[in-house]
Amino acid sequence: MKRYDLSEVEVEKEDSRVLLRRNTPLSAALQLPPAPAPLVDAGASSTAAPPSLSVAPTDLEEPGIKYIKSPMVGTFYRAPGPEDAPFIEIGTKVSAKTEVCIIEAMKIMNRIESGISGEVVEILAENGEPVEYGRPLLKVKTS
Repeated sequence: MKRYDLSEVEVEKEDSRVLLRRNTPLSAALQLPPAPAPLVDAGASSTAAPPSLSVAPTDLEEPGIKYIKSPMVGTFYRAPGPEDAPFIEIGTKVSAKTEVCIIEAMKIMNRIESGISGEVVEILAENGEPVEYGRPLLKVKTS
């Protein structure tokens, strides 16, 4: 944590959570803490497969509908660049490996795969909008 000047690190995976805090001077402790962000393995290969979005049931379960949720805290982008076409539109057919968006976290652009097959029926996040872990981003009709 000293090496990267981190005062706090939180990792959540399934039903486990680990929070590490480093002792800080009183003046730093009085400041608002930074927003939590996912850990990124600096040694990870750039050819590694992009993370898949988690697909989980929601409070409003609908037959044949799944929600693709954000796998991390960050900023949601529908396209690879400001002038580029969006990855998906309403009506786009997706497979488990289809890239559907980018979540920017700590200035790293994470291309996100759908993790399921079906047809996009609704886009639930706005381009450039901050998103939380587990927030529904896309509504997909599965076959």
